[in-house]
Amino acid sequence: MVFVAYLFFGDKNNVIEQYDLQQQYLKVKRENTYYKEQIKLSERQYTELFTNNKNLEKFAREKYLMKRDNEDVFVIVPQAEQVAK
Repeated sequence: MVFVAYLFFGDKNNVIEQYDLQQQYLKVKRENTYYKEQIKLSERQYTELFTNNKNLEKFAREKYLMKRDNEDVFVIVPQAEQVAK
């Protein structure tokens, strides 16, 4: 009984340590799955963006506010709420 109790609680690989390691493993596994999905999404967006010139133009206009030479671009920025004094 003493030996079994030692293995469960006293050893460096005790039950509590194993539980913590299992939780860390599951967390890393979830993160791995999340990042793999993000990589697939980014690859899909990349191919969609650079295979079609219209998509590339739309991205440049929206993200970097680019324009053609004969155009004017108006950017509407919402006004921040004023703090009452």
